[in-house]
Amino acid sequence: MNNFLKNVWYVAGWADEVAPGQMLARQICGEHVVLFRDQSGKPSALVDRCPHRFAPLSMGTLCDGGKSIQCGYHGLRFDGGGQCVHNPHGDGRIPAAAVVRAFPVVERWSLLWIWLGEPAKAEAATIPSFPFLDPDHFVVGKDRMEIDADYVLESDNILDLSHIQYLHPGTLGSGTAGEGRTVVTQEGNTVWSRRFIRDEILPPFLYQVLGLPGGAPCDRWLDVRWDAPSLMYLQVDIGLAGRPREESMQNSQVHLFTPATEAKTHYFYGMGMPKAIGPHAQEIVDRNVGGLRAPFLHEDKPMVEAQQRAIGSEGFWTLKPVLLDVDAPAVRARRVLEQMLAAESAAAGSV
Repeated sequence: MNNFLKNVWYVAGWADEVAPGQMLARQICGEHVVLFRDQSGKPSALVDRCPHRFAPLSMGTLCDGGKSIQCGYHGLRFDGGGQCVHNPHGDGRIPAAAVVRAFPVVERWSLLWIWLGEPAKAEAATIPSFPFLDPDHFVVGKDRMEIDADYVLESDNILDLSHIQYLHPGTLGSGTAGEGRTVVTQEGNTVWSRRFIRDEILPPFLYQVLGLPGGAPCDRWLDVRWDAPSLMYLQVDIGLAGRPREESMQNSQVHLFTPATEAKTHYFYGMGMPKAIGPHAQEIVDRNVGGLRAPFLHEDKPMVEAQQRAIGSEGFWTLKPVLLDVDAPAVRARRVLEQMLAAESAAAGSV
């Protein structure tokens, strides 16, 4: 598990990535995991390794209505709790050691959440709230990509949105985006970054997406909520300059980062629009999510991956980064994460 928190919820995938009767193999915090659903839709997650000859269970088949996985090598079957339920060899006796580690899994906010730590501590109530991803009331737009970098660098990227002026000048930023003011606050282990940009001339792309008059000066609010390990809610509100925030075009997003390894990250991002606004809700989320993919893929991803290559095997703090005012939210989140890791390590050492 290296330097990853264990007793927190990680995003394992979008809920629709695992359909009933199907499996999904994914590496999370260095652990190879297989996720699957039975025909009723109940999700399960196991270590993706048969205890017999260590073949990946994801190379097998689902049996018993999707309630168990049959190893594709020698046919042992394991249920969603990791217990071997069938041995096709010899007298059929099931060895006591024929057990696969199972992980708690919860489906919430259109996502599958996995808990890699102590199962008794896995309380679904501690999953951060993203009500705009509730598929019963919102049309949810979503996407994902993989980043060859440490997931904490991705947290830094979202917590410091002053970079949009320089990294996204023609897509998400503008010539004045860097002139905004950032305020950082902390509530328990939750960190907030709030940034306000006044009298901004937006890129043409944003006027088109938002339906605002082209070239009109606008105010932009960028509020980011960070929860460990790297779960971020981003509220982006843009309106005509000088008007109240309540009149702005409002957009609620998630940016969720799950480490695959210390140098590879799963990036899940999405947004939701109320179904109550009518049929064009789907068009809005599709246009917004689709529009974000290009800057994320061609601007953020190459930059963060280049950062990772530049850092190499060195520690972030070992390199003594020069810190600016805009780094305050990211530094605060890093400190919280470090404190949580230290506390978890101390608790494990005292057992």
